[in-house]
Amino acid sequence: MVAERFSIVLAVLVLGGGALKAYAAPATRTADASADHAQPFSVQDLVRLERISEVAVSPDGRRAAYTLRSTDMEANKARTGVWLVDSGKRPPATLRLTDIAANASSAEWSADGRFIYFLSNRSGSTQVWRVAAGGGGPRREARNMDAPGADVVQITDLPLDVGSFRVSPKGNRILVSVEVFLDCADLACTKQRLDAAAHSKAGGLLYSQLFVRHWDTWSDGRRSQLFAVALDDVARGAPVNVSGGIGDVPGKPFGGREDYAFSPDGTQVAFSVRAMAGEPWSTNFDIYEVAAEGGTPVNLTADNPAWDAQPAFSPDGTQLAYAAMDRPGFEADRFHLVLLNLKSGVRRPLTQNWDRSIVGFSWARDGKSLFATTDHLGQRPLWAIDAKSGRASAITGSGEVEGFGVGTRQVFYALSNLGGPADLYSVGFAGGKPAQLTHVNQAALAQRKFGEYEQFSFAGWNGENVFGYVVKPPDFKRDQKYPVAFVVHGGPQGSFANSWNWRWNAQAFAGAGYGVVMIDFHGSTGYGQAFTDSISGDWGGKPFEDLKLGLAAALAQHPWLDGEHVCALGASYGGYMMNWVAGQWPDRFKCIVSHDGIFDNRTMYYSTEELWFPEWENGGPEYRNPSAYAKHNPVDYVTKWKTPTLVIHGQQDYRVPDSQGLAVFTALQRQGIPSELLYFPTENHWVLKPADSIQWYDTVLAWMNRWTHP
Repeated sequence: MVAERFSIVLAVLVLGGGALKAYAAPATRTADASADHAQPFSVQDLVRLERISEVAVSPDGRRAAYTLRSTDMEANKARTGVWLVDSGKRPPATLRLTDIAANASSAEWSADGRFIYFLSNRSGSTQVWRVAAGGGGPRREARNMDAPGADVVQITDLPLDVGSFRVSPKGNRILVSVEVFLDCADLACTKQRLDAAAHSKAGGLLYSQLFVRHWDTWSDGRRSQLFAVALDDVARGAPVNVSGGIGDVPGKPFGGREDYAFSPDGTQVAFSVRAMAGEPWSTNFDIYEVAAEGGTPVNLTADNPAWDAQPAFSPDGTQLAYAAMDRPGFEADRFHLVLLNLKSGVRRPLTQNWDRSIVGFSWARDGKSLFATTDHLGQRPLWAIDAKSGRASAITGSGEVEGFGVGTRQVFYALSNLGGPADLYSVGFAGGKPAQLTHVNQAALAQRKFGEYEQFSFAGWNGENVFGYVVKPPDFKRDQKYPVAFVVHGGPQGSFANSWNWRWNAQAFAGAGYGVVMIDFHGSTGYGQAFTDSISGDWGGKPFEDLKLGLAAALAQHPWLDGEHVCALGASYGGYMMNWVAGQWPDRFKCIVSHDGIFDNRTMYYSTEELWFPEWENGGPEYRNPSAYAKHNPVDYVTKWKTPTLVIHGQQDYRVPDSQGLAVFTALQRQGIPSELLYFPTENHWVLKPADSIQWYDTVLAWMNRWTHP
């Protein structure tokens, strides 16, 4: 039996009007002492849990469609389906809308609420489909509306995969993003060229500019473009390119349909795009507007050389809201909301004076307010922002709001925390007690024990207040000492915080018998932009000092942590920090796990893909400012290394290329330092395949156990 326990965390919410508010953390799951059958949570449990995402609310504000991901262990991959929850029923009723045999995602409602559009590969390629939103039972399918009574209909039948889509509020047109060769006159041309290349005996690729590869994919010359297609029950007619070949829409590698939007009357389209010239060293995304039937896009934000993103028309169509940065080249600058009057052209910064960075936002349906998520003091709450004053008020408490959709009187949102993965909740516009709408992993979680977690603070670099989290093993006994997993987050402008992490899961380490310590060092997000900025140019300085002070504080505040048996772990910037720690703090840890970490800042600059990142962090290109790249460079301290180290890297990681990890392993092996290399030929900067994730945890925990257990 699983008992619910509330851990109170006091946190100050900085509001637009200067008011303060405290809130309590949501429940963490702990095991009832009588539940002898319950076992500690493990990676085998982690990879099998279901995941909620992509919340879309019906026009009547009562129902929400969402994507639910499950794991097919036999096929070693994820499967997704579209589900529906009705908040008007007690208890809330859930219904699967799509066939379990094919993947489906990205739900969007028709304006009248009768239908839900979604992406699916059930036809053999990824296309837009539609399902009737009401009722239950088996779904009958048809390729078009000629089949009477069919309630699952294929809407697009393009020769290429659809990457994302939006349906016009008037229902007369659909926008789809498709990867095409820009010099092709139609989609069929791109398909023919791809087929010809697949059958060619010559495999060489000729490039004339960067990006030649990005994230985990080599470029084949195609660009993601927005196409408008007439919609009359099904998409008919020739697709019209409305994005104009300026650049990729959505942006690569992680952009989605938040990068473009229809106006309320369906006549206009706004989209965010970065011009192709100088892409690898530019963060200058601009927002363009174009007629939905096609035309010449007009740049609405040409005066801002930094990032403009997430265009969203107000419900009455008179304003365009978007998130804007101020500093060109800095991907972790603060996103603030701007309102553009589409008639006068006047821009009004709405949250310029609020020291938080917008993650995602959406208009209220009456246009009087907007809702947004931001990182905040180790949490990611949902905020209501007044559209006139910009005053922000948190309407959810602790934990991480992973996504949300706005209804007529309530907001539906997916919430996770360190105690468990996301479920769907709803809350009124003014906040209040939330209602839990789903319990997608209830049966699985009830059979497992979870560790209690606690946020703590300490005096970090320069005496400034820094936060961290400690997670207890689920079988915690007060008179027992536990080895420590000291986990360092990546980014570096990021945060582990009070959230459920699918790749570096604190409960998986706790379930293996470790006390987990995580520090939001200088450079982390959610503590003000100055705190985030402070890491740039000082990767091995202030953050390193915070980690030393934070570990000491955690050990002092929690004497059950065994400070003599600590293993340090990190990926990306966390992996860089492991390589830095190896040379700067060689006697502190029993072991190190360095995943996808930078070893040499100089060679990293010439082999990574997004050059704006190292150029901002180091004050320019390596050839112009070599001293900055040498300032905190792990390669220069390998003679001080002595800590046993497990090195992990993915071959398809082009953000931190695998040569960096191989170099770390070489430095360790050549000096006779105990070390192993775990190499994933088919993984990128992350480890995504279920079987690979299990192998990752098994290997990491075996390494930790080998060195931390006396």
